[in-house]
Amino acid sequence: MLTKKQLDLLAFIQNRVARDGVPPSFDEMKLALDLRSKSGIHRLITALEERGFIRRLAHRARAIEIVKLPETLGGEAGGFQPRVIEGDRPASRPARAEMVVADAMELPVMGRIAAGVPIEAISQVSHHVAVPGAMLSGRGEHYALEVKGDSMIEAGINDGDIVVIRETQVAENGDIVVALVEDQEATLKKFYRRGGAIALEAANPAYETRLFPEDKVKVQGRLVGLIRTY
Repeated sequence: MLTKKQLDLLAFIQNRVARDGVPPSFDEMKLALDLRSKSGIHRLITALEERGFIRRLAHRARAIEIVKLPETLGGEAGGFQPRVIEGDRPASRPARAEMVVADAMELPVMGRIAAGVPIEAISQVSHHVAVPGAMLSGRGEHYALEVKGDSMIEAGINDGDIVVIRETQVAENGDIVVALVEDQEATLKKFYRRGGAIALEAANPAYETRLFPEDKVKVQGRLVGLIRTY
């Protein structure tokens, strides 16, 4: 049995993962539940983990994986599947039942995307990756990119992760997007409009927010999912 606060937090995490492909930060959780400090969030997270609803991935910022949901949130009978999946598991190590994906599609991996200093624009397919069909929500084509760098680590996106991107040329404030800067550099950042400028914001305090004239930034897609290999 979950308390109301525990249920509210689990629902908030589930909704944010479904929308953004990554879990919310502790600050976002604190604001959503109207708590005064992060210590209350830590206690709720610990309680949910002890009850088997979530799992925290060690040494990874904001890496919270939903393992199951109560029936009130569509769990069990609803057939919930975690949004973060693991790949390249050694044959001797059995896969967990909740990680089995029946409906999958292969997406092209279009090289590497910088989560740090922008790198050259991406245009070549390096290989393909199987992605759960449920992750490919919304209209438009999808593709995948391998992350290079640590500027998005507080958004739960680490160096070496594969991000799933839905092609689009529009974005809302706060969306994590693939941005093409001056038709030469591609980067994965949070998108914000500030007057006539575009701010590309990292999720790591070590990186400064970069401002560009609106006509110098083209949105090439929005983050919809994440694949992590161990």
